[in-house]
Amino acid sequence: MREISVLVGGAAGEGIRQAGNAIARLFNRLGYNVFVYEDYQSLIRGGHNFSLVRASEAQILAHRDEVDVLIALNQETVGRHSWRVSRDGIIIYDSDRVTSDGLGIDMSKIVRNLGLPSIVRNSVALGALAGVLGIDFRIVEDVIRSTIQKLVEANLAAAREGFRRASNSTAKLKLSPLPAEPKPLLTGNEAIALGLVRAGMKLYVAYPMTPASNILHYLAANADKLGIIVVQPENEIAVIGFAEGAAYAGVRAAVGTSGGGFALMVEHLSLAGQAELPIVIVLCSRPAPATGVPTYTEQGDLFFAMFAGHGDFPRLVLAPGDADEAFLLAGEAMNLAWEFQVPVILLADKHLSESTFSTGFDGNSVTPRKPRLWEGDPKEYRRYKLTEDGISPLAFPGSGCIVKANSYEHDEYGITVEDAEKVRLGYEKRLRKFRTLERFVNSTSWVKVYGNEDSEVALITWGSTKGAVKEVGERLGLRVVQPLCLLPFPREEMLRCLKGVEQVICVEVNLRGQLASWLGYNGISVDERILKYDGRPFTVDELEKLVKGAIKL
Repeated sequence: MREISVLVGGAAGEGIRQAGNAIARLFNRLGYNVFVYEDYQSLIRGGHNFSLVRASEAQILAHRDEVDVLIALNQETVGRHSWRVSRDGIIIYDSDRVTSDGLGIDMSKIVRNLGLPSIVRNSVALGALAGVLGIDFRIVEDVIRSTIQKLVEANLAAAREGFRRASNSTAKLKLSPLPAEPKPLLTGNEAIALGLVRAGMKLYVAYPMTPASNILHYLAANADKLGIIVVQPENEIAVIGFAEGAAYAGVRAAVGTSGGGFALMVEHLSLAGQAELPIVIVLCSRPAPATGVPTYTEQGDLFFAMFAGHGDFPRLVLAPGDADEAFLLAGEAMNLAWEFQVPVILLADKHLSESTFSTGFDGNSVTPRKPRLWEGDPKEYRRYKLTEDGISPLAFPGSGCIVKANSYEHDEYGITVEDAEKVRLGYEKRLRKFRTLERFVNSTSWVKVYGNEDSEVALITWGSTKGAVKEVGERLGLRVVQPLCLLPFPREEMLRCLKGVEQVICVEVNLRGQLASWLGYNGISVDERILKYDGRPFTVDELEKLVKGAIKL
């Protein structure tokens, strides 16, 4: 076998995500590219959770419906997912709790006899999986020692017993190692965090809100190692105000939230636009409105990110599609915020944020870029100096300059104004910065093309839909086009990438097709919209059927 998918399922509190992570690391050590999809309900205990781990010799960024191995730690997992098991696949289940066809192992009894908690069944299952796939147990041991902090020897004993039982069974699905080095495994959120740090972020401020919370947790756990400060204030309004104060003082700062938290930040977003404060806002979308379905996914905040705030002020909206892009665009977001002195919104969603990817980015490809600084006489400093491109030189408190930040309309020095002529000058300064951003976006590359570049059918994708769309497009011989910057929109580059296309199909995970509407506003006609809005991402299998049905040529 050169590709395999494994689903492990159980109730919340049974360590399902940890089990999926261990399986991913097992395949990673065999040289496979890995993608992990996490599905969990908004419950601390109970309900149904599962991790779907796909491993392949090819690069993969999405999961499939079909699995080769189903690991069931409870009966509900069999009831919900037995339809997924391939013709030659197998179900490995805890025979103390589950009735099923396949390979039954009394996992609960094994851990009880070892005097261990029920969660250690995951190690029994990991050993059983290795036994079924013919994987050397030394690799299992390596995974357990590197991922488990407590009861290591006990977990090894449990895994060894699962391995022994499976090795003695007739169920076999041979998975051969590949001649490739293991790649770093990162979630989208972890990649975002590292990209921000590499671009010079010194302060991260956030209030926990799924699916952005893991950025906060990851950075807090590694703050000393990364040389940063992490702060959790009392709410999202305090979060963005805290970060804006730091930016005023010259500290590179970022905040992270989801739609409801971003809604609370919007007044401060306009403050950043008026005061020209550089700040990065990581907006991890989830189904809405209101609380919506908080642990699932949706690309429903595109328009919110682009148009939130009162009045007109320039901003950038960037949307990565995988962990590599998340790292690179997070770093670019931080640099561009400081180069243009604008808020930059990095738009992700639960599917990108919490899925795990095999990564290949160069950590040194992101470095801090120096913004435009004041080099004249400190006594002559004007924070909002009128310039041809709308970008004023920066100075910071303590430099000898008087540095003002003002949420009112202001003159070049930052002093409040209300007379018509000076108000007009402030508006036109922001307009020049709008135009500067547009020229920048249209003079640099912000669009990727995959698949058959000569195809007359183009699939347009953005954000986390990239993985499934790219794979389907390449399989069907279609052109796949992915804009990375959505505001300002790279219209000229998009038109070049769509040259010769006769049918445009836009694929999105939202109700009405927000990118498709934005494309139309920018003069790009969309012929078909393939939309999904049940809180789940597209799988490769379902999207392939939908694309085949949408093609008219």
